[in-house]
Amino acid sequence: MSDLAVLEVEDGIAVLRLTRPPMNALDTELQETIRRLAREATSRADIKAVIVHGGEKVFAAGADVKEMADMSYTDMVDRSRELQACFTAVADIPKPTVAAITGYALGGGCELALTCDFRVAGRTAKLGQPEVLLGLIPGAGGTQRLPRLIGPAKAKDLIFSGRFVNAEEALAIGLVDRVVEPEEVLEAAKELVRPYTGAASYAIRAAKEAIDKGLEVDLATGLEIERLQFSGLFATKDRTIGMASFIESGPGKATFEGA
Repeated sequence: MSDLAVLEVEDGIAVLRLTRPPMNALDTELQETIRRLAREATSRADIKAVIVHGGEKVFAAGADVKEMADMSYTDMVDRSRELQACFTAVADIPKPTVAAITGYALGGGCELALTCDFRVAGRTAKLGQPEVLLGLIPGAGGTQRLPRLIGPAKAKDLIFSGRFVNAEEALAIGLVDRVVEPEEVLEAAKELVRPYTGAASYAIRAAKEAIDKGLEVDLATGLEIERLQFSGLFATKDRTIGMASFIESGPGKATFEGA
């Protein structure tokens, strides 16, 4: 078992904490640990929301360049698919997710933050995709998730230049959703997802899948995805509970069971 990341669970919120000092460089072992913990968070019924956090000083400063420098073309052909799969495992968590960003979130660190539904950053945070400065491009989703989030022109600016953006610019361009003092980042992330811990779990799951999958297709196909997800929720216990509570007591009073 790797100790490069841990999963801490309290009151329905899991913190997937990176613990590879000094900068949480995302080497192969840490990537695989993230994938394992993401799958655990997906499967555990007691986990209702997930926060990805690098600690008080840094989120993740990027890939382990020393490890990559020794890799050949064929090495990376073999590894790149697994690299993307490790990040996709976080994106595929069917629960609300938030990246709690302190310090640097660069390269692979920024790409990891992009896999989450929301991003909370400390005022001193720096984000960017500097792979071009190594003669590369982002390889763990940056060329795909970043333009979907902030638009192609802004994404091209960041990727072509490799420049870092501070928290305020990241907020202005939509790269992060909230900026707080660095020492408040983790608690702010918990505050953001806490309301979802008592929600109807399968409805949240269906909404997330409908939005994420719908963004990848044309409107007609997206509407079909929505229709199927919507209809499927009529098989859940929480749908029965929610509607009965609404009829009896009005909106927002239901106590859901996550079933």
